[in-house]
Amino acid sequence: MNIVLVQQLHLYSSVSNGLSLTADWLFKTLWLVESDRNNAKVDTYRKALWPEISGNVLELGPGFAESLRFLTHVTISDGSHVVDSNTITSYTALEPNVFLYDQLHKNAETNGFCVEYDHKSYPNCKELGTIPTRDNMVPFNIVRGTLDDPDNIPQCVLDNAPYDTVLTSFSLCTVKDPEATIKNIIRLLKPGGAHVFIEHVRQPPPGDKRVTEDNNVNAVLWGKIQDWITPLWSIIGHGCHVNRETGETIAKMEGWKSVEYKNVRPVIDLQSRIMPLSIGKAIKATE
Repeated sequence: MNIVLVQQLHLYSSVSNGLSLTADWLFKTLWLVESDRNNAKVDTYRKALWPEISGNVLELGPGFAESLRFLTHVTISDGSHVVDSNTITSYTALEPNVFLYDQLHKNAETNGFCVEYDHKSYPNCKELGTIPTRDNMVPFNIVRGTLDDPDNIPQCVLDNAPYDTVLTSFSLCTVKDPEATIKNIIRLLKPGGAHVFIEHVRQPPPGDKRVTEDNNVNAVLWGKIQDWITPLWSIIGHGCHVNRETGETIAKMEGWKSVEYKNVRPVIDLQSRIMPLSIGKAIKATE
């Protein structure tokens, strides 16, 4: 009986892992199509906020990391436009989906980072990485994992802490436990460090004073639509929940000195009505 049970558990684990990898691959395929539309909606806000990112940086769920181009850059002697090593000293990209790594790696190199892989969290990375071609290249560590479980945070992420900045951009919608993840963000930040975020959220209620761009969106109707479609959307969108109130969740967590954010209701296309944004920065308390 025990042997049969072990075999059944092994089969279940194999099937579960196979389904998980299939979902990862499907999301990568979807994101190849959707990333440009997503960037068109949020790049205006990234341009305003990303230059504030500095020091030792941790990003959760960077995906393809298209937003790296909005970090502070400098022009070097060969004419290349690369990330400023006086502003960004180290960058850790915590990404669970290995199918995104090729484009993630490419974008990091394009922005002048020296790409390294964490062997412990991703053993297949032995032959990957960037050979430094100049002095002062900023290290860019690709680590496989999440911050959902405080007992399973990759050791590399812990070793590189504390962080001056933790960045989330369209990633807290997919984590299994947003509050646990935010607690771990606070834990990994240095005192006075910043959590910079752009997250799509449930439509804020009419009259919300944090809404800076309203565009006459029917918030009540679209909020209900978000609630209706989230169960199916979370399957199609690799765990994405379009009805989370992420700005409010961040603001209510203990451990912050201050939390400042705004809500916007873009109207670029139909999809944007189910993806309003919370954009802001939370500063960790110093005591």
